[in-house]
Amino acid sequence: MELYLDLLSPPCRAVFLFAKTLKIPFDFKHVELAEGQQYSEEFAKLSIVKKVPVLKDGDFVLTESTAILKYLARKCLVADHWFPADLRQQALVNEYSSWQHLNLRSHCSKVFLFKTLFPAIMGSEVSKEKMDIALEDLRHSLDLLEEKFLKDKLFLVSNKISLADVVAVVEVMQPFAVALDVLEGRPKLSAWRDRVKKELGEKLFQEAHERILDSKSLQQKMQNNSSLEKLKPKYEKLFR
Repeated sequence: MELYLDLLSPPCRAVFLFAKTLKIPFDFKHVELAEGQQYSEEFAKLSIVKKVPVLKDGDFVLTESTAILKYLARKCLVADHWFPADLRQQALVNEYSSWQHLNLRSHCSKVFLFKTLFPAIMGSEVSKEKMDIALEDLRHSLDLLEEKFLKDKLFLVSNKISLADVVAVVEVMQPFAVALDVLEGRPKLSAWRDRVKKELGEKLFQEAHERILDSKSLQQKMQNNSSLEKLKPKYEKLFR
């Protein structure tokens, strides 16, 4: 089985962490997003979606991180708490994974992109107004993560870790890449993040997040990346 990943991407980190934690064997195929490798003709032969992660299991190709995670959970017969057989518990995992795309994921990514790619693509810092709106959206998503999903449980679905926690934790880590600790002043979410990290393994968690935790180096690399020029038209649409 092959997994096409770039650990700069939160969904890729979720797949990587889950597979490694459960000792699921796979070949790591690195796709350098900042170099635009996902848009190459070679990668398009694998997936016309031109995004990572991608799973290739024999002649079966699967995109979308949450679909990949659920496929791995079923194929590899992992412990039930990761993706419960119980109808309602499984529905709660699905509820979170459906909600997060346009909420926590979207808002964490926007803050990250505004701080890293926006100056390189647009030639100036993002306006204070745009950044304030992005941060307010992110605060709202974090409120919902805590008040709707975590509540008084140890993890998002129950008192045992699930795929929902893996999908969520990689997103809240993304703003650390721009030296923004979004969990500061949120003790319940901070404690939850630490529990997830412990369940996944602190050494593995550090390995998965090594690139983004070196925020100064990452921002310099992004802003001095000549390959971004060919990606400019795609991101200009996003930022306007």
